[in-house]
Amino acid sequence: MKLASRLDHIEPFYVMECAKAAVELGRSPACADSPMIFLNIGEPDFTAPPAVLAAARRCMDAGRTHYTQATGEPALRERISGWYGERFGVDVPAERIVVTAGASAALQLACLALVDRGDEVLMPDPSYPCNRHFVAAAEGVPVLLPASAEQRFQLSADAVDAAWTPCTRGALLASPSNPTGTSIAADEMCRIMQSVRERGGFTLVDEIYLALSFDEAYSHTALAHADASGDGVISINSFSKYFCMTGWRLGWMVVPGALVAPIEKLAQNLYICPSTLAQQAALACFDDDSIVEYEHRRAEFRARRDYLVPALGALGLRVPVMPDGAFYAWADCSAHAASSWDFCFDMMRRAHVAITPGRDFGHNGSERFVRFSFASSMAQLHEAVARLASVL
Repeated sequence: MKLASRLDHIEPFYVMECAKAAVELGRSPACADSPMIFLNIGEPDFTAPPAVLAAARRCMDAGRTHYTQATGEPALRERISGWYGERFGVDVPAERIVVTAGASAALQLACLALVDRGDEVLMPDPSYPCNRHFVAAAEGVPVLLPASAEQRFQLSADAVDAAWTPCTRGALLASPSNPTGTSIAADEMCRIMQSVRERGGFTLVDEIYLALSFDEAYSHTALAHADASGDGVISINSFSKYFCMTGWRLGWMVVPGALVAPIEKLAQNLYICPSTLAQQAALACFDDDSIVEYEHRRAEFRARRDYLVPALGALGLRVPVMPDGAFYAWADCSAHAASSWDFCFDMMRRAHVAITPGRDFGHNGSERFVRFSFASSMAQLHEAVARLASVL
């Protein structure tokens, strides 16, 4: 059968290809005495806290499994709104919050609502690969702008201004970022949004690691700098990372008031509504006991970062910019190999440590850089460093 031509613009997700290879090797006799350590996937080793699991059980026992509104349970939208106020001091009306089937669905909805065929969307290189594929799937053109370590691997307002053309529709940013764990400073984010708004474009900000920021100076959402209507700014968030609900597939987006109805129409047709069970469980994410647990986990991620980054540097795997959020370290492996792809497979075979090569994340240094995830336990990180040291 003939496949749609849009697939020509969607590259394989090499992170997952590497993960499959690591799992396969991990099952082989070669790893019997030295099990594979997975530092390649961005999934917290923590699961949902007890209150969330209990809420899910109550929902199932009560049979509350019917469709919800396409925009999500009103009670959950209210709880998210309250969390913005309590955590970040940002007044986000619940009616501007749309609960989605994961942050991926939110990004897809935003791109389908805002991007026409041939529209250009600016984003940094390196950046999360699926973001450019969401643009391509909407028949837009992702434009990757090289972002150096001096720029914290992020776009600047000057770079956006210089790259803007008559075909440019907006910018897609991530703060903190995957794969670098770096954030955009609040004043620079303001400048970017203002520049884009003046051109009639949109600023789409992937903030799924926002609550995993380690430095409060960077804990400003794009929403904090938008005007009362949030005109031109769309924020994406998720219950996967900070809230440790990866497999529940639940996220949300904050949109300008005028965009709520178009987004609702798309959601109704694409997936009807987010999971009712996941939404009922997510209400308990905002309980006091859950927040205390999440903050304990955030501190643990920071401790892991503070151990791993210097340890990598001592092995000749320099991390040029200290990550200030998320659970990733973007490390230069060129002291050991010319190809980060080859380096990762070499470490997989010889040290039984799975790492992600830079190939997925763009072209700017992708052959030199690898991404380490410190979402694994401290014990696993210590063992991984010891194994790498024995090989390198």
